[in-house]
Amino acid sequence: MWAAELLSIAGDQLARVALSVLVFQRTGSAFLTGLTYALTFVPALVGGILLAGLGDRYPRRDVMVAADLARAALVGLMVVPGIPLWALCALVALMTLLNGPFKAAQQALLPDVLTDGKYVTGMAIRNITSQSAQLVGFAGGGALVSAVSPSVGLAMDAGTFLLSALLLRRGVGHRPAARRTPTRPSFLASTGAGIRLVWRDPGLRALIALCWLAGFYVVPEALAAPYAGSLGGGALAVGLIMASDPVGSVVGGIVFGRWVPERVQVRVIGLLGVAAGLPLALCVLRPGLIASMVLFALSGMAATAYNIQGTASFVRRLPDEQRAQGAGLLSTGLITVQGLGALVAGALADRIGPAHTIALAGMTGAVVAVPIALGWSRARPKWSAEE
Repeated sequence: MWAAELLSIAGDQLARVALSVLVFQRTGSAFLTGLTYALTFVPALVGGILLAGLGDRYPRRDVMVAADLARAALVGLMVVPGIPLWALCALVALMTLLNGPFKAAQQALLPDVLTDGKYVTGMAIRNITSQSAQLVGFAGGGALVSAVSPSVGLAMDAGTFLLSALLLRRGVGHRPAARRTPTRPSFLASTGAGIRLVWRDPGLRALIALCWLAGFYVVPEALAAPYAGSLGGGALAVGLIMASDPVGSVVGGIVFGRWVPERVQVRVIGLLGVAAGLPLALCVLRPGLIASMVLFALSGMAATAYNIQGTASFVRRLPDEQRAQGAGLLSTGLITVQGLGALVAGALADRIGPAHTIALAGMTGAVVAVPIALGWSRARPKWSAEE
């Protein structure tokens, strides 16, 4: 599971660089670049919410393998020469649709694989290595796309999905479906039950809202191409900007996963949600490339620290028979808000410029995080007592 995820992440980030450069080269529009980037996130709203329950109905490994094979086929079609922009966007949307049930099944299976105290430690290690894979995909993607073509990056992404499916099929043991009742509820009924489960628990509500702050903090990645253009950079600068957040995430994962006790992490995740937006707000000063990369890395460091513990606490709280549905709601909402953030940022950047848009996103995220942090501080003591 670990190796398969690394392959898929590296390929996905490579594809995002390729798509961003391809669309910006064709159109020169920050809005259309943001729209295309948004399509790598938004359609998971449907796939993740309505199809997340597949990970409870069927063996979770099988759901992941099937999603990987389908995504490999869709990305392969993007490589067809001369494909119209609308068709490319449709394929991106369909590929993203399948990310929802894959992530739900994966997150639901992890607590079964990593038992006892290994789960949080494993989540920290997984985050460090997945962010490293993003770093390789973004930075390497920028260099590769500048040297060859966006089509090569897309072809490599299709190959990573195939390898991921092979690793999962051969390297992960079979486990029966978690929901073994004779009758299965409809997809809508299962979705409604998952939403009610989260909504009725103040702690789960606070944690899911905290994770969804990523809708504000994804903006530097979404606007990497026009932001690099405003600094006079090319494809390599795009990759470096996109890689800045993963660099900070790796550092954050190491620091908090290795040296900060879990009980402390649980207490401070709300504050870190606020802190993640403050470095982005400094983009209003129009820093250069290196300074911008440092600011984006600091934001990624804080965001990773709260996301690791927030996700672990959230998933462990869910009952096994609804774990995929609940995890799907978390991951789907996360992907969707990132897509919406990219879409809004692209439209706004055409009016006020990419630097001011990133600064506005950071400040807004920090302000929104304040009531979420307060809600978590109220729910946490009662939650801990119940456990």
